[in-house]
Amino acid sequence: MNPTAPLKLLPDHLALACSVAASALEQIETARATDARVCVALSGGRIAKDFFSAVVRQARERGQSLAQVHFFWADERCVPPDHAESNYRSAAELIFTPLGVPVQNVHRIRGEDEPEHAAREAEDELCRFAPVNAAGQPVLDLILIGMGEDGHVASLFPGEAEDVMALPVVYRAVTASKPPPRRITLGYAAIAAAREVWVLASGAGKEAALRESLSPGGATPLARVLRARERTRIFTDLAL
Repeated sequence: MNPTAPLKLLPDHLALACSVAASALEQIETARATDARVCVALSGGRIAKDFFSAVVRQARERGQSLAQVHFFWADERCVPPDHAESNYRSAAELIFTPLGVPVQNVHRIRGEDEPEHAAREAEDELCRFAPVNAAGQPVLDLILIGMGEDGHVASLFPGEAEDVMALPVVYRAVTASKPPPRRITLGYAAIAAAREVWVLASGAGKEAALRESLSPGGATPLARVLRARERTRIFTDLAL
């Protein structure tokens, strides 16, 4: 196992969602003790929806408020906010509205705008709220990302040129290898700069991608993220 990627094995996707929700709420409480503002980046997908529902249930049970949390996105599809494929829409319906997250705390990527412009606007917005490190990267407190069958994370897919992957931009427009193709994603440097990055690896057919990502010579986008960081937590229900 990759020592920089501690693995937590769960029996199924619901147990995974509940475990990540509990850990995320604890992480937020810890961050709130030292920071007036906590910056979290979310992703989409089925496991994200399970996670959102688990957060709502557990936050209500704990009586925990998310009023100090500012929400951003690891990636977004280039669609309007009310579109079925919008990552924002899922979070709005499943977590922001149920928990009454203040509207000013939700910093969505404007997927309906021209992608390059939307990426620049998203970068400016994130850098206004999160502290920026010496390399000019915003430092998110927590990034939550899934993993695809090809080992992609956020909307960073295999096959990109090295010079593209090395770009220092915080957000960039990409053409994905799965629909919808037009997307905006955090870059590798921004993900590497975060205090915590947690990967939710769940779903049939992803075992090989996770094994490759954890191997020393892994060539997947997730493998690149793991090599760029001292520590990345992986929650999974996959049999390895």
